[in-house]
Amino acid sequence: MLTRRDIAVAVITLAVAYGASAMAQSPAPLVSSAFDWASMTSKPTAYGSVRSVVRAPTVTLDELEMHVTTLNAGQTSHAPHQHANEELIIIREGTVEALVHGEWKKLGPGSIIFQASNELHGIKNVGSGPATYHVVNWKSPLTK
Repeated sequence: MLTRRDIAVAVITLAVAYGASAMAQSPAPLVSSAFDWASMTSKPTAYGSVRSVVRAPTVTLDELEMHVTTLNAGQTSHAPHQHANEELIIIREGTVEALVHGEWKKLGPGSIIFQASNELHGIKNVGSGPATYHVVNWKSPLTK
């Protein structure tokens, strides 16, 4: 026959085991890092190419994701969309049009785009050569 004490010990044991399992599945937060351009592998896509940099939690973010996209002339990586997380885009080369707060804006090298949470956004290459941009995307506890 089970006693209250037996049940309490079983519940505590399960809670500790579940907590340890959940902690074991979480990757360690990203530490200060440097990402060498020459080490990033460029993978071809239907619209150009992409270089994945990192996708990991940090001490203050649920996830930090960075990548570099190159769009061929006239291409877009996907249709305008929206999501809860915010992102920053830095144009490295080429000429793009970016959907920002309901307006298409023409931008060139060195330009920076901030896309706010849940706003429709998109980007397309409107130049005659490739357009390359860096994307920094983050998910915070507030975007769940």
